[in-house]
Amino acid sequence: MTKDRLAALQAAQSDDDDVGPDDVNVAVEGGFMDEFFSEVEEIREMIDKIQANVEEVKKKHSAILSAPQSDEKTKHELEDLMADVKKTANKVRGKLKHIEQNIEQEEHSNKSSADLRIRKTQHSTLSRKFVEVMTEYNRTQTDYRDRCKSRIQRQLEITGRATTDDELEEMLEQGNSAVFTQGIIMETQQAKQTLADIEARHADIIKLETSIRELHDMFMDMAMLVESQGEMIDRIEYHVEHAVDYVQTATQDTKKALKYQSKARRDRHAKENRRAYIGACIPPGKKLHSATERIINTYKHLLFVVRNSSVRFKLYSITYHLRYIIGARVRYEIPTATVRTITGRNHIITAGSNINFRSDYIKLCIYLL
Repeated sequence: MTKDRLAALQAAQSDDDDVGPDDVNVAVEGGFMDEFFSEVEEIREMIDKIQANVEEVKKKHSAILSAPQSDEKTKHELEDLMADVKKTANKVRGKLKHIEQNIEQEEHSNKSSADLRIRKTQHSTLSRKFVEVMTEYNRTQTDYRDRCKSRIQRQLEITGRATTDDELEEMLEQGNSAVFTQGIIMETQQAKQTLADIEARHADIIKLETSIRELHDMFMDMAMLVESQGEMIDRIEYHVEHAVDYVQTATQDTKKALKYQSKARRDRHAKENRRAYIGACIPPGKKLHSATERIINTYKHLLFVVRNSSVRFKLYSITYHLRYIIGARVRYEIPTATVRTITGRNHIITAGSNINFRSDYIKLCIYLL
């Protein structure tokens, strides 16, 4: 009996159409420098944490300076933030040093590879970002120190003791808050409170200067590293900017290639399926002398499937189709034929006429008359 291959052809068509021009992906081999990129991501998160803490430090500075009286809770929160910045910065510095040492070892082994270039690029980018964040932190601390010093100077003037910038700087360097109260007569409660505030500001400046000194060596070390890598970082930025353009162009070209490939497949399948013989009905037990007799005298119809969305099938004769089926030279002109679509509609055609069906899948039954 006839074997209907329509379902198989439909499945094949579905497989061909699964990949569209928007489904462009670049396969990346798993396990490529996973450990290194994991460390890079960890460093980046720590730098982001430092940056967030620096913003919080700025808010605490503003809160302390705007408060009429010293707020111990805010000061403790500020100290905790500064301690966290210091701790995280030391971790980042250690990890960047570790990456730098690994890069130097690979360079000494004369190893020039994409792996090494990626490590250098990531290390330079992270180092520069780290220095930018720490520079902002150092600027924040210095600005806070200057604002505290200005406030102390104004408060000393309120108490009746005028000082120059040099005198105030010398007092701050001594580290003893008692020097601010020498020669000042505390006649009112307001004056006493002002002097207490001066002493508190002085203590803040001492702590601040200690923090600045602790981070100075680390800051200078990383700043020198970034300065020495300045030219290389500029080249990296140039290549990264252009790499984005190249990737976009490559993606567009890949989409075009997939589109052309899909179109070529559809055209190829359409050409093949216009002449694809699917099956024939042969009565059981019937003895036939030749393939030509089996086709012409016995089963009376051919089945085939066309897979175009818009099909134009021209029936000159079935000579070519018979030759394709039985592999022999056959001359059998068909003056007329009935074409039945999958929906059951019949169309009477003659040799040389055109048929145009618009459907995703059309099953044609050509009855030989």
